[in-house]
Amino acid sequence: MRSYRAAQVAAAEGSFEIVEREVPEPGPGQVRVAVDACGVCHSDVVFVDAQVPGVRFPLVPGHEIAGRIEALGADADDGWQVGDRVAVGWFGGSCHHCPPCRQGDFVVCQNLKVPGWAYDGGYADVVIAPTDALARIPEALPAAEAAPMACAGVTTFNGLRRSPARPGDLVAVLGIGGLGHLGVQYAAAMGFETVAIARGAAKADFAEQLGAHHYVDSTAATPVADALQSLGGAKVVLATAANSEAIAATVDGLSHRGELVVIGVSLEPLGIAPVQLIMSGRAVRGHPSGTAQDVQDTMAFSALHGIRPMIETAPLDRTDEAYRKMLSGAARFRMVLLPG
Repeated sequence: MRSYRAAQVAAAEGSFEIVEREVPEPGPGQVRVAVDACGVCHSDVVFVDAQVPGVRFPLVPGHEIAGRIEALGADADDGWQVGDRVAVGWFGGSCHHCPPCRQGDFVVCQNLKVPGWAYDGGYADVVIAPTDALARIPEALPAAEAAPMACAGVTTFNGLRRSPARPGDLVAVLGIGGLGHLGVQYAAAMGFETVAIARGAAKADFAEQLGAHHYVDSTAATPVADALQSLGGAKVVLATAANSEAIAATVDGLSHRGELVVIGVSLEPLGIAPVQLIMSGRAVRGHPSGTAQDVQDTMAFSALHGIRPMIETAPLDRTDEAYRKMLSGAARFRMVLLPG
């Protein structure tokens, strides 16, 4: 019987080990994907460390998957064929019957099937996924660059395109790390007057290379909010940094009817006073990832505009090393595992 390799943790907060498993067959409505690349996302921590309910060990994480369909389950051939290049992201399928699903809002499904939580993820040679999780990868995108688009890419792209900002508006991206370096590129390509906000004057040149029109050093004497207001006030701040204090510091930099879009995950509360929102009609919105169609749109837009993630690759047998590098913040900017 054919076997495959998977990188798993045996218990919460454990180290990764490579194990051999029997290759599974896809069930009804499922496909088996041969994994060509899988991004190492910081959100995997919530599963590895069992910070959410329902995590089962041993655990195989990974929700930034790029690969090729190698087997179809029953009723899974509706438009899909063996050999199709596909991506699977944080949106790993939905239940189709909860209230959000019945309203067509699948990405906030109450039973969302996140790979690595609902089923084994992409830190492996193969993965079984439902067909509603599949996004087609454009030919212009190699697997290693497509993989991060399934979570980091779609989250920033969708967060901006579903915001109230329109071409020509001032849009600020807080943080230019794993999420933010994509957010700045998308904001510029969408026609926004783009502001990058990060720590230290040394990052100004990098922000400009990404397409930012302005740079704000959050450690400078001028507060971030004042710097944004000096530019006319931001219609949108896309908060990619996982720092509640830094996120809250941008609110007074919003224009009237401006919107703070939060995608950087932090467990600390935001220090925002109601008066900061009420007097200028501002809004704060949390933004989740995106459906498979959103992932497909993200990759198509990225291919069209030459937007790519900055990645470092590692073979599957160095998963633990890659994961620890991601945790330390030393990755520039997305670690990607290459099975095979």
